[in-house]
Amino acid sequence: MSNINMGEHVHGTSSPLPPGTQRLLPFIEAFFVLCEKLQANISIMQQDHAIVTAREVKDSAGGSASLTVSCSEDSQRRVDGAVTFARAYFRSRIRQQHEQQLSGPLRISVRRAYVLEDSYNQLRMRPSQDLKGRLNVQFQGEEGIDAGGLTREWYQLLSRVIFDKGALLFTTVGNNATFQPNPNSVYQTEHLSYFKFVGRVVAKALFDGQLLDVYFTRSFYKHILGVKVTYHDIEAVDPDYYKNLKWMLENDVSDIPDLTFSMDADEEKHILYEKTEVTDYELKPGGRNIRVTEETKHEYVDLVADHILTNAIRPQINSFLEGFNELIPGELISIFNDKELELLISGLPEIDLDDLKASTEYTGYTAASSVVQWFWEVVRGFNKEDMARLLQFVTGTSKVPLEGFKALQGISGPQRFQIHKAYGAPERLPSAHTCFNQLDLPEYTSKEQLQERLLLAIHEASEGFGFG
Repeated sequence: MSNINMGEHVHGTSSPLPPGTQRLLPFIEAFFVLCEKLQANISIMQQDHAIVTAREVKDSAGGSASLTVSCSEDSQRRVDGAVTFARAYFRSRIRQQHEQQLSGPLRISVRRAYVLEDSYNQLRMRPSQDLKGRLNVQFQGEEGIDAGGLTREWYQLLSRVIFDKGALLFTTVGNNATFQPNPNSVYQTEHLSYFKFVGRVVAKALFDGQLLDVYFTRSFYKHILGVKVTYHDIEAVDPDYYKNLKWMLENDVSDIPDLTFSMDADEEKHILYEKTEVTDYELKPGGRNIRVTEETKHEYVDLVADHILTNAIRPQINSFLEGFNELIPGELISIFNDKELELLISGLPEIDLDDLKASTEYTGYTAASSVVQWFWEVVRGFNKEDMARLLQFVTGTSKVPLEGFKALQGISGPQRFQIHKAYGAPERLPSAHTCFNQLDLPEYTSKEQLQERLLLAIHEASEGFGFG
């Protein structure tokens, strides 16, 4: 696994900021205000780009394809440059905090068998300023001196225990590869204090440039970033329920008399990860007696998403963020999006492309289809970051199963990587259904068109393009 160290960007080359950059930080911060506006306009750019592409496809002139590719490559270079700049800026801010830290090393002594309890007891009451010091770990009964290796081992051991189901703090959802707070954590003594501690650990790992072998749900990354979740994020939790909500938005609900601004106990129990003690929940005051109409169905869907992905675990989210933001301010981490934050926390995965190809199933295509062969040729030319983006796009996470891609999990068990033929206009972007590890790939007319469309999708596509 490639490290994302404080002095490196993800391509592995050194990227320290030049001397004297500190005095330019106000201007850099102003630059990120512009970046936010650029991000907000990406969807508009995509629509404009799709229109241009469609227009160029109709044009039989020889230069049309090259115009389309150059448009996409220019857009991709702008996004890549902004992301690289964001990482450099993030690390420069972290280095500043390290340099301003005046206290000594942060020393802890833990027992391997009780790494969670010992770490929790020794770190939870320490002032946040102490946490910025260099971590020095000792495993009791062992003579090893921490020159960095023991710290890395401590992070791995601790994260393994924190996210074990026996701890009751986090639960896996969807494909059983991603975590978010467990609504039943209330049965764990001092559970909110533990969530604050976990927030500190994740932030400390970012602060120290250490990687954690943990992958959160897309909605939980959004909570860390302060980004509003949407009903699209429910697909990773329950695709059938997501389809019901999507159907509501696309069809007339006037003839559904019992649809009100509430969730009944059985419905909530099913969605909220088999929570054992639930009651009917009103999505708004008096919701049991308020019918959902054509005019209010979007409000209903938004409130359902907020309840399932936020309100049901709001105390846990708040406690995690309280600990996390002691080290990493919200305005600093918010320069990333959810997919970039995953790679920042967990690092770039080692993806065996031959293993992925051997474990892929096809619908509408075969392994001999021209589009499929072009796809693998294009992907073989990807750098490690684009490979991670592709895996995120199709499966919802960049995590690779320990047993290889034959053990890839879907919403209801083992589910291999899928490539389905997408019917319709050939200039469409690829789309994905992460709960089924499914890539819907249109029948493009050339390898160059496939490459351009696929790169645009994994770099810039949002929910409107099928990112589940």
